[in-house]
Amino acid sequence: ASNGSAAWQCYKKGAYFANPCMAQIHPTCIPVHGDYQSKLTLMSESLRNDGRIWVPKDIEDAKRLQRGEIKGKDIPEEKRDYYLERRYPAFGNLVPRDVASRAAKERCDAGFGVNNTGLAVFLDFSDAINRLGRNVVEQKYGNLFQMYEKIADENPYETPMMIYPAIHYTMGGLWVDYELMTSIPGLFAIGEANFSDHGANRLGASALMQGLADGYFVIPYTMQNYLADQIQVPRFSTDLPEFEAAEKAIQDRINRIMNVKGQKSVDDLHKELGHIMWDNVGMGRDKAGLEEAIVKLDALKKEFWKNVYVPGEGNDLNIELEKALRLADFIEIGSLMAHDALDREESCGGHFRIEHQTEEGEAKRDDDKFAYVSCWEYQGEDKAPTMYKEDLVYEETVRAQRNYKN
Repeated sequence: ASNGSAAWQCYKKGAYFANPCMAQIHPTCIPVHGDYQSKLTLMSESLRNDGRIWVPKDIEDAKRLQRGEIKGKDIPEEKRDYYLERRYPAFGNLVPRDVASRAAKERCDAGFGVNNTGLAVFLDFSDAINRLGRNVVEQKYGNLFQMYEKIADENPYETPMMIYPAIHYTMGGLWVDYELMTSIPGLFAIGEANFSDHGANRLGASALMQGLADGYFVIPYTMQNYLADQIQVPRFSTDLPEFEAAEKAIQDRINRIMNVKGQKSVDDLHKELGHIMWDNVGMGRDKAGLEEAIVKLDALKKEFWKNVYVPGEGNDLNIELEKALRLADFIEIGSLMAHDALDREESCGGHFRIEHQTEEGEAKRDDDKFAYVSCWEYQGEDKAPTMYKEDLVYEETVRAQRNYKN
C-alpha cells in the first residue's frame, strides 16, 4: 500500500504537490534479468562499505562477459577499472547514491556492462575476504549474500556480485507548512506523504526518521493549534450532500474502468509507464526527452481509459481493479514529475539534467535561478498544472557545490 494514490487524491482536491521531480536512484540493486521482471531487488547500501565496484578496463573483456564466455573472477586485477575509486579518490565506493548511480550508468552506456544485457557492474568482495577472512564477511553480510545467491544463482563469495541502479525513492510529496498542514485548511500530511524533510536528495534511514519525527514530535504539538479553533464546530453528518457526491464519484470511476473492456491488461499498461519514466524521467533527463515523456504519458492515459481490460466484477474483492485504480493515478503522477523536471533547468541530487553538468560529468546547480521549492496546483482534468515558487532562504548555512574528489 506504499504508493502515491492518497496524496494524489489530495492534490486533485487542491493540496499543493511539492518537488515531484526529485527521485532518488539506488545504486545497489540486482540487475534486470528478463522482460517480465516487474522491479529490481534492492541490496543494502551497507555492501558498499567493503565491496569494491568495477568494470573491465578493456571493452573486449566486457564483450566476453556479456557473451558469457568468462566470469568476473577470470579478469586479473590489473585489467579491472575501479572507476569510483579512480574518479572520487576521497570517497571511493562510498560516494552518495546519485553519484554512484550515474557513474554506473555511464560505464554501462559506454559498453562496459558485465552481464548479458550490458546493464550491470561488479560489486566485488574478494579484497575484503582476503583482508578480513570469509567468516568476518559472512557475519557482516551473510543474509544479503544468501539473498543474492537465491536470485542470481551465483555464489558471491566466489565470484563478484553484479549490481545496477534502480528507482528507489521520491523526495517530493504534499506541500506542508511548519505545522504539517497542507494548503487545504484542516488537511495534515505526515511522514513520507509530505515533502518537508527532503530537498533534492536523501540519506539512508531518513524515511524512518521522517515518520518518527512527524508522528512523535511534530503533529501532537501542531494539530491541536488547528483543532483549538474547531471546538465549537458541530459534528458533520454523513448525510450531507458532499458525502453522497464523493461516494458517487468513486463509484462512477470504478464503473468507468470496468466498462472499458479493452484489450490490454493493467500489467501491460503499467510496463509501458515504467519504460517511459525510466527512459525519459530517470537518471539522465533532458529537454527533448521530458517533452517526449509528457506527450507519451498523455497518450498512455488515453490508451488506458480506452483499452484497459479488468476481469471480474466491480463490487467484489478485485485485485486487478485495485491495480487499475492505482495505475490511473501513477500515470498522472508521472506527468507531473515530468513537468517539474522540465521546468527545473539545473542538476541537483535526485534530478540530473544532461544539459546541466560540469566538464567532468557532475551535477551543475543553478542556485541563482532555482533555489526554491516548486509547488504545483491542480487546475482540472487535462489542463496544465500551475507552479508556485517558495524560495529557499538560508540564514546560518552557506550553500556550496558538492565535491567528492577531494
